Amino acid sequence: MLAIAGIAAAAAYLIVSSENAPIGADPDDPRQVARGKTVYAAECASCHGVRLEGQPNWRGRNPDGTLPAPPHDASGHTWHHPDAVLFAITRQGGQASAPAGFRSAMPAFGSRLDDPDIWAVLAYIKSLWPREIRERQAFLNDRYKAQGER
Repeated sequence: MLAIAGIAAAAAYLIVSSENAPIGADPDDPRQVARGKTVYAAECASCHGVRLEGQPNWRGRNPDGTLPAPPHDASGHTWHHPDAVLFAITRQGGQASAPAGFRSAMPAFGSRLDDPDIWAVLAYIKSLWPREIRERQAFLNDRYKAQGER
């Protein structure tokens, strides 16, 4: 739970501190999705798959203790997280938000991608989810935002 709180605080800071960046991933924005598709192909597909399918045996540990890259399609768990958490993981890398004892191979992209490109990648990923998955993830986003407003 502390790890999630840390991610939330970091995500809130990053979002607020990026004045000119679009805030959020809109899978219904064709321009943002098109940009995300381009960035995803260049930066993400080599690990997470051209069709968001992830690496084989993504739930089993690699010899170094890390997990293979998970799928970002509906079969994975990406949609189980609110956008702010996905943004923070992408920007800061998986290890920055990992619980104690967990080893993540997800690199930080904050020095390679600007915030609008990260949001665009997330919009592209979300645009490929079935309607019911998008609705579930939108519910998580709403719950997450409501918790932050308390």
